[in-house]
Amino acid sequence: MLTLAQQLHLRLFAAAALSISSAPLLASDLYVEAGKLIDVQADTVLSGHCISITGEKISKVAPCGPTPSGASRVDWSAYTVLPGLIDLHTHLADAGQSADIALPLKTSPAATALIGAYNARLTLQAGFTTVRDVGTYRGLTDIALRDAINAGYVPGPRMVVAGAYITIPKGGGELNGVVPNDELPTDMRLGVVTTPEDAAIKTAFLIDQGADFIKTIATGAVLAIGTEPGEPEMSEAQLRAVVETAKAKNVFVTAHAHGAIGIKNAIRAGVRSIEHASLIDNEALAMAKANGTYLVMDIYNGDYIDDIGTREKWPDEYLRKNRETTDVQRAGFTKAVKMGIKLAYGTDSGVYPHGQNAKQFAYMVRYGMTPMQAIQSATIHAAELLGKSAEIGSVAPGRFADLVAVKGDPILDIRVLESIAHVMKDGKVVH
Repeated sequence: MLTLAQQLHLRLFAAAALSISSAPLLASDLYVEAGKLIDVQADTVLSGHCISITGEKISKVAPCGPTPSGASRVDWSAYTVLPGLIDLHTHLADAGQSADIALPLKTSPAATALIGAYNARLTLQAGFTTVRDVGTYRGLTDIALRDAINAGYVPGPRMVVAGAYITIPKGGGELNGVVPNDELPTDMRLGVVTTPEDAAIKTAFLIDQGADFIKTIATGAVLAIGTEPGEPEMSEAQLRAVVETAKAKNVFVTAHAHGAIGIKNAIRAGVRSIEHASLIDNEALAMAKANGTYLVMDIYNGDYIDDIGTREKWPDEYLRKNRETTDVQRAGFTKAVKMGIKLAYGTDSGVYPHGQNAKQFAYMVRYGMTPMQAIQSATIHAAELLGKSAEIGSVAPGRFADLVAVKGDPILDIRVLESIAHVMKDGKVVH
């Protein structure tokens, strides 16, 4: 008997395949000449280096010489080259944020997958060759999108997906304020839990359906009706049940947590990362440092929400909570940088338009990081959080040939990353 995810795949793959795609430039062996090459491992910038690529993988990085026999030379000598970028907080398989809080319900699973395919292409063209997609209201559509990309049906970044939110009833992971929650479709409530035992069962279910990691909702949310960011939601016991169940299956857990109490509950429960951390206090910062917990702080999109949300008349509750969390989150980010806490790049794309993921780099520099640190947060450190340092996140032998090329030098002007000239994924030029 097919799993729910497999049944959904059969319905959605054909729809996703209709997405407009671009034909990548194919080559079995490539020799990429970089004007400058950002070495995120050595914390330096190299000149006159070339990258040898065999199939999907990087085989050698060395000073340039003659093009090896049988290889095609890719002339990026006018560009700065760096690893494919990684955004750890995206919502590709979702209808997007708007003034209409009912939009996710009005958007069918098939339509959600098609929207996700469009968003995936925009994200890849923006230089983000890997994303961690941290949840969708239409459960399992992110799994279908990931598999469609992997099968070559649609272009997009490699995706690490959650399947659905693990949340309490009427919590920050529910679609509240539209219809009574118990009247929502089943696929919108796959991760709703009330007890630790229920949390463990739902965690195992999502992993069995194909989730790569688990996303928990430890506090209320800014963009959810009837919840407050500072208020804890899932209990420490519920969070620990999720973590222990996932750990037994070699799966990581992250926690959406704005408020300090919820952050501490999640860290004590053993989550690998905290999303948002908007209202983090000094004790929680110290706990993150001591436990090696990553913070993924979306410090760009507060300005977008205030500007566009006000103009488009998003719910007043959203705008109020956004104003209450934006500046304090940025202050917490600055403290975390100074303390040397593990920080990885995540933007909450989908709140703002997909493809603009790189706009957060300038904010990270403004609030305390060097340009190199900001780049490392979206490359080597993001790969570390995913447990994929041997595969992605750096330009080094054995890694996937995921590269981006930009005019100018992002070490001198980080904003050049907002305009990507070329993108390579798996040894294929896709933009």
